[in-house]
Amino acid sequence: MLLFIVFAAIVALLLLITVAKLNPFVALIITAVGVGLATGMPLIAPDPTHPGIIDSIKAGMGNTLGFLAIVLGLGTMLGKMMAESGGAERIAQTLIKRFGEKNVHWAMMVVAFIVGIPVFFQVGFVLLVPLVFTIARQTGVSLVKIGVPLVAGLSVVHGLVPPHPAAMAAVGIFKANVGKTIIYSLIVGLPTAIIAGPLYGAWIGKRIHKTVPKELADQMAAPKDLKELPGFFNTVFTILVPVILMLSSSVSELVMEKGSFGYKAFHFVGDPVVALLIATVYSFFSLGFFRGMSRETVLKFTNDCLAPTASILLVIGGGGAFNKVLLDSGIGTYIAELAKASHMSPILLGWGIAAMIRIATGSATVSMMTAAGIVAPIAAAIPGTNVELLVLATGAGSLILSHVNDSGFWMIKEYFGMTVKETLMTWTALETILSVAALCFILILNVIV
Repeated sequence: MLLFIVFAAIVALLLLITVAKLNPFVALIITAVGVGLATGMPLIAPDPTHPGIIDSIKAGMGNTLGFLAIVLGLGTMLGKMMAESGGAERIAQTLIKRFGEKNVHWAMMVVAFIVGIPVFFQVGFVLLVPLVFTIARQTGVSLVKIGVPLVAGLSVVHGLVPPHPAAMAAVGIFKANVGKTIIYSLIVGLPTAIIAGPLYGAWIGKRIHKTVPKELADQMAAPKDLKELPGFFNTVFTILVPVILMLSSSVSELVMEKGSFGYKAFHFVGDPVVALLIATVYSFFSLGFFRGMSRETVLKFTNDCLAPTASILLVIGGGGAFNKVLLDSGIGTYIAELAKASHMSPILLGWGIAAMIRIATGSATVSMMTAAGIVAPIAAAIPGTNVELLVLATGAGSLILSHVNDSGFWMIKEYFGMTVKETLMTWTALETILSVAALCFILILNVIV
């Protein structure tokens, strides 16, 4: 019955958006209420351990936007400074010159894979999406062909590579070796990103041609004379400031004593919110004041760029609310119990449980954590299990089939100006390719090591 409710909710959501033409945010909230009623969630919370429908919606939206609203706001300002200063154009022209217009989508995958290692998916996306817009505008290439490799590179490292939170937590649950896990994740992640990114992106880009959405295109400055553009190193360093700060936080885990002043300081500046704040303020100087912009000009840019993010934030928040209702209704727990009773190898079991929970709830982190908790005692009882590859298998399963119950689905849809159908054909398909390809490489690696 619970599985039927999930299926019915997804169909209803798609019909509300595509046939009834409802705003996606409204449709998500209506569907979330419907799922809560159908699964028997209380209208009013009887106690804190049994949240009511509206309580769950508020918590889901708040938890999602509590982090993302700050990240998107600061990331949009940083992107605006890159665009208005000509920094994004400088990087775009350099990449186009080095790789050629035909191969620039390969460059985007490489950049995303590197930048994405120490940062959250959402942080990397808002940092690099101005680059995608600028390259698409200058080359006339479909936004899809360039954007798919970007999100593929970011997504694969988000799901597989420590120090991302879910991957690090799974390392702890399985008692895996961090160094081996990172090495294996890079061996598996790079070819996986190539298949789902440049290769699939080039294929689907010929079938779906998208240009930069007008409201976001309006933020992009008119092309500048080459002499007026900031230096390549200056712009790249500005983008890498948050990456360096977040990476320093990860390094402090290995080389500093926990609780020491240095450990706390690096963890503070390496938090995604603080790192992006520092990078955004730094961009005001490196791409603004030091290049002749007045305080009034910088203020105008940072004010103007926030308006288009309002609708994006609402839709992402709606996806978070829908996700929270699915979790609080007990659907994720039910699927986990079904999978636990099966008799599969730990690697396939970890991937399968994570995949089912991901499809049902939309949360990669929740699915990976739940799968790790279920499979860990099973794996401990089976001698010879490669726990490092088990970490990767649960991570790969947590990426599969991102659809309308995932806030990431709506973020990609809104930024790239796609319909629900086009988002399913691009984002959902590439996430599924990532998951299945990664599993294949993990199984091959399991035979070798």
